[in-house]
Amino acid sequence: MIAILADEPTDDLRRKDGGSAQDAHGGDRDDDVARGLAGVDPLVVRPRRSAVAVCVVLAVMLIAAAGGVWWMAVRTAEGQAFEDMVWQYLPSTVFDPLRVAALPFARSLTVIALTVAMGSVAVIVAIVRRRWRLVGQVVALAALCYAATWLKPVLPRPMLIHTVSRQANSAPSGHTMMAAAAAMVLLIAVPRAWRAVTAVVAVAVSCAVGLSVMVQQWHRPVDVVMSILLAAAMALIVLAFTRRSGMDAPGDRASSPSIQIVGSVLVTAGFMAVVYGAYVVWQIFPGLGISAQWTRSGAVAASQILVCGSASLACGIVLVMRQIVACPLTRLGVIGAPPAPPSR
Repeated sequence: MIAILADEPTDDLRRKDGGSAQDAHGGDRDDDVARGLAGVDPLVVRPRRSAVAVCVVLAVMLIAAAGGVWWMAVRTAEGQAFEDMVWQYLPSTVFDPLRVAALPFARSLTVIALTVAMGSVAVIVAIVRRRWRLVGQVVALAALCYAATWLKPVLPRPMLIHTVSRQANSAPSGHTMMAAAAAMVLLIAVPRAWRAVTAVVAVAVSCAVGLSVMVQQWHRPVDVVMSILLAAAMALIVLAFTRRSGMDAPGDRASSPSIQIVGSVLVTAGFMAVVYGAYVVWQIFPGLGISAQWTRSGAVAASQILVCGSASLACGIVLVMRQIVACPLTRLGVIGAPPAPPSR
């Protein structure tokens, strides 16, 4: 299965040369070829600068969004009332299909095992593809996401109202961060043919784990949303450093209809879900200040919508940006030169 996922890029030079010398010197020959082609087209060994800039800008926006969500939920009385209401009533009123999806992840050991499995597959796939810089990016993403979990003991949570849930800060969610990071690590590591499918899996895993920790009353909604947004931001920061062996091989670069379709659907659906969830919160906001019972159903529904919408939007953005930085299409990156207008 890993060999299929690896989908090792072909190289015409290595196909023509056989024997053990091919395996022994293939890496050096690839470097020489890449250096030679880079003199003709720099995009052979690096993404477009505009793509790198977009990665950085989107990462900053996601970090700002995570901070804004945390501030609204923790530093305002209405936000604390919203989270406490979800904490109390979500376990008994969660949408049934979402409950079924989250049930297998109700045990911490299951989440850890899934995270380790996805991370291991990602590293092995990158090694089999001989994408050495990609291996470093995978490790860097895991390290950044782990470092982000240290925000939990640092971030304050003032007691603005009386709450049933514990007063200590619980953001971000370590379990959700692990699952989302592992899913995005795998999304970055797999070749073009598997990226769209992996993005859908990443959304499903992030939603399932995020909802499970809420149903089990381990975490509040902001903990989950913040973790997903931070994991995506860390992935985009890592993608901004994509170079040579972190990209697709020049001869294998091509546009992907599946990525275009899945990426568009995930980003659009995620954005609309987040907007709708925010609208529901805005509608019940006047009653949150007094913890009115009529806000209960809206708070529970909005929390589920915001978690799933955030996961879809975050994974969709990472999918699109991974394709853009890994596969810049140029005259050297496609089979044959693109059509040119006839000369007169």
